[in-house]
Amino acid sequence: MHRRIPLLLGAAVASLALAVPPAAASAATASPASQAGGDHDRGRGGDRGHDPGTGRADTRDLTRWAADTWASLDAMTDPRTGLAADHIDAGLETPSEYTSPTNIGGYLWSTVAARDAGIISTREARERMRATLDSLEVMERHEPSGQFYNWYSPTTREKLTEWPGSGDPLHPFLSTVDNGWLAASLRIVAAADRKLERQATGLYRSMDFSWFHDLEGREGKNLNRGGFWVEQPGETCAEPGNYGDDGPDVYYTCHWYDTTVSEARIATYIGIANGQIPASAYYTTYRTMPDQGCDFGWQEQKPEGETRTYRTGRGETVETYEGTYAYDGMRLVPAWGGSMFEALMPDLLVPEADWGKRSWAANHEATVRAQIHHGLDEAGYGYWGFSPSSNPEGGYREYGVESIGISSDGYGSDVEKTDVDLGYEGCREAANPEPDFGDGVVTPHAAFLALPYEKRAAIDNLRRIETELGAYGKGGFLDAATTSSGQLAQVHLSLDQSMIMAAISNELSRDALKGYFVDRAFERTVRPLVAQQRFGTRLR
Repeated sequence: MHRRIPLLLGAAVASLALAVPPAAASAATASPASQAGGDHDRGRGGDRGHDPGTGRADTRDLTRWAADTWASLDAMTDPRTGLAADHIDAGLETPSEYTSPTNIGGYLWSTVAARDAGIISTREARERMRATLDSLEVMERHEPSGQFYNWYSPTTREKLTEWPGSGDPLHPFLSTVDNGWLAASLRIVAAADRKLERQATGLYRSMDFSWFHDLEGREGKNLNRGGFWVEQPGETCAEPGNYGDDGPDVYYTCHWYDTTVSEARIATYIGIANGQIPASAYYTTYRTMPDQGCDFGWQEQKPEGETRTYRTGRGETVETYEGTYAYDGMRLVPAWGGSMFEALMPDLLVPEADWGKRSWAANHEATVRAQIHHGLDEAGYGYWGFSPSSNPEGGYREYGVESIGISSDGYGSDVEKTDVDLGYEGCREAANPEPDFGDGVVTPHAAFLALPYEKRAAIDNLRRIETELGAYGKGGFLDAATTSSGQLAQVHLSLDQSMIMAAISNELSRDALKGYFVDRAFERTVRPLVAQQRFGTRLR
C-alpha cells in the first residue's frame, strides 16, 4: 500500500501489486499453522536469530518504542470492529474515518508482536484479533475472488463509495498489494494463536490471487496488475478482463507491478505459494529496465548486468536481465523510487536474506548502506531514513534516495524535491549529477527496517531523531521530520507504525513474525526460487 488519499491509483501507486491464474489447490494452501505446536508457535523463520550484541540500553529503548507505538495503534482501532484507522493525530484523539486491507493486516501482526513483547496479555490479543476476524468475515468483498476492497469505514465496516469529509466519489477498487499484506497477516494469526487458526485460515484460503495476475502481461512477461474495479472508474484508464475466469468482467489498472525491488512482491510470494500464479512470475519482473539503446534511456542511470536463465520447477526456464546501478562504490538492484520500504518491507515477513544468499542478502545491505551514505555524506542531513510518509508540511509524499531509484524523476529526499540527473550515456546528458540538497525529510520507520543490517547505526539514528529532532510523542515516533527547519508531521500512520512493530518484534524475538508467516509448504515452494536467484549486487 503506502499510497493514500486520491493519489491511490496514479503514478503514486507505481510500486505495488500481484496476481495469479485460476487458483490451483496445492500443498501450500494447507493451513498456515500446519506446523504449529503450542498456543504460540514460532513456525519456520529465518536463521538470523537475535544478535547477542544488542545491549541492555538498546533493548530498553526498543521495548519502550514498541510500547509507545502500540499505544498509537490501540488508539486508532475501533474496539467493537477491531479495525484500525489509516492514521491518527499525534494527540491520539481523532482517528481517520477510513481503513484499508493493509491497515487491518498491519494491526493484526502488531497485535501478535505486542503480545509477544508482553505489552498486552494473550487473552487481550486473542480478543482483539477475534474482533478483527469477525469483521472481515462480514465485510463486503468481490465474491468471485474473495478479495477485499481498498477502503472501508473502521466503525461501520461498510465499503466506502465516497471519500469521508469531502464526499467526493470513490470508485471501489481492489488492490493487489493491499490484499497481499492482509493475506500475510492472516497467515501470521493462524500460526500465532491456535484458537484462531481455523477462522484465520478460512479467510486466507478464500482469497484468490489469480484475479490479479496477467499471464500475458507486457512484452511477453506475466505480471501482476495493480488491481481492478468492478465497474468502469469514471475516466480513469482501465482495461476490461477476467483473469479469474469466473463471474462478470472487471476493469484492470493500466499498469502492472513490473519491478523486482517493490513491496508488491509480498503478493507474488503468496500467490506462488498458493499455486494461484506461476512460479515464473518471480523472475519476470525487472531488476532495472533493460539496457537497450535509448528506448529505456529515461531511467535514472545506465545499468550494467548480464542475462541469466532460471528454472521454475516445471521444466520451464525464464531469462532475466540481472541489471544493477552504481552508487557509492557499490552496485545494487534499485527500487522504483529508491525508498526503504519498497526494498525492505517484505523482508519483515519473508526471510529473504537467509534464503537469498546471492541476491537479497547483499542487496538489502547495499540499500541500507546507500540510505546512510546519502543522509550523512552525500546530502549532509545528519540523519537518514527515506521512505514514503506524511509530509511535515501537510499531506503525504514519497521520499527516497533518488540516485538508487529507477525513475529518473523519482522520490526526492528533501522538502525541495531536489532532482538528481546522472544522464544516460549516448541518450541523455547529465543535467544535475551533483546537486545541492536542501531540507531533508526523514521517516523513522525507514530506520527501523534497517535493524537486521545496520543495527548500531539504526538505533543511534533513531535516538537522535527522537531527542534532537523531537519527533516523538505519546504514540511513539511521529511519522516524519525535517532535518533543518524543525517541522514535524504531527500524525501516526498505521502502516508505518505496524512496520515499526514488526521490525522491533523480529529484533527482540528471533524473527518471530517470519516464523509465524512461513510454514513448510511455503518454504518448500518459495525458498528454491529465492535461493536460485543471483543479483549482480556488489558491496564495497
